[in-house]
Amino acid sequence: MGFAFIIAMAAAVAGAIASIAGFGIGSILTPLMALHTDMKLAVTAVSIPHLLGTALRFWRLRRYVDRGVFLSFGIASAAGGLAGALLHARAANPALAALLGTLLIFAGVTGLAGLTRSVRFGRTSAYIAGAASGGFGGLVGNQGGIRSAAMLAFHVPKESFVATATAIALVVDFARMPVYFATEGDKIVGLWPMITIASLGVLIGTLGGEKILKRVPELLFRRLVSLLILGLGLFVLLQL
Repeated sequence: MGFAFIIAMAAAVAGAIASIAGFGIGSILTPLMALHTDMKLAVTAVSIPHLLGTALRFWRLRRYVDRGVFLSFGIASAAGGLAGALLHARAANPALAALLGTLLIFAGVTGLAGLTRSVRFGRTSAYIAGAASGGFGGLVGNQGGIRSAAMLAFHVPKESFVATATAIALVVDFARMPVYFATEGDKIVGLWPMITIASLGVLIGTLGGEKILKRVPELLFRRLVSLLILGLGLFVLLQL
């Protein structure tokens, strides 16, 4: 009962953060769920509330999606996510998680320092960044932070940032979930109570976070996202 309450609260916070920064559900819930089961099964279990929260967020922000970013960075990210998920089904390398954490810290620090303002992705860079972030997401089970870090280089308004990151996450979810369930689906039944609680928490948090996003000034938004990316990087390294 106590763990279920923790899952519910964490899921609500994760949903709210995702509505503000475009990531957070998998980053927060996966290591927490892994305390109750093994990491590969945790990744599969969390993919369900992640999909539900992402779908709700996309539906409410769909008019803000930047099609150019989505069709370049997003499609490449989905392809990378599928490739990473296939590799994840065989083995997850802790060294990649360490690399991911280091990259997130670097991205967070440079974002807070304002150094990303002069960085802009062209079409080729967008495909490369999308494929790389997708590959990390599928392999490590934690793509959102590195995707949002890369998206800072597109310099889109906050609503477009979150909406486009959400649209990309939705495509990635559809690409990698069949792989996860093909390898771990038979073990997921025993986790349905936790998955249901997490899903409800994420949906509630998503609606609450949307209200906060509307009140965040545009100038503060990028620094807030960078701070969350930095925090995620530190968290990833502390889990090793």
